[in-house]
Amino acid sequence: MRTEDQIRRKLNEFVMQRKSLQSRLQAAADDAKPALQSELNHLEDQIMLLEWVLNKPVGSYHM
Repeated sequence: MRTEDQIRRKLNEFVMQRKSLQSRLQAAADDAKPALQSELNHLEDQIMLLEWVLNKPVGSYHM
């Protein structure tokens, strides 16, 4: 199990990657944009998951 500090460091790493990727996406040629957008979407999912973990969800995730 990862510590909270490890999760925060990974989250910060992903946020920095997202900023870099957004800059690359803006400067990219039209034919490269779909691949970069896909990578950005995947990174957003990873960020959202880590934020969810850090917010310490309460209760059961089963409905």
